[in-house]
Amino acid sequence: MAKLKIKKGDMVEVIAGKDRGRRGKVLRVDPGRNRVVVEGVNFVKRHTRPNPSKNIQGGIVEREAPIHVSNLMVVSPESGRPTRVGYSILEDGRKVRVAKVDGAILDR
Repeated sequence: MAKLKIKKGDMVEVIAGKDRGRRGKVLRVDPGRNRVVVEGVNFVKRHTRPNPSKNIQGGIVEREAPIHVSNLMVVSPESGRPTRVGYSILEDGRKVRVAKVDGAILDR
């Protein structure tokens, strides 16, 4: 299981696949499968059975499916451009993620 450079809450851009060029916020990360769920990207139709106890109506529901990490790039908060991610150690000893395109710090 490789360490992912994408975290929950990051703004990412899809670089490959049917949603290429779309941007969205990371909702969920699955490091075991190298997959990420991105808001508004990779919609699939899911047929759900009604469940009155959980207040689920049923029918065909559209929702986001996981997308592979290799098809995503983190968007730099300063320039708004897609970027690769590196690491840097600050003066106070913290290790932070850094955008390669402009040196912006990605961790809050």
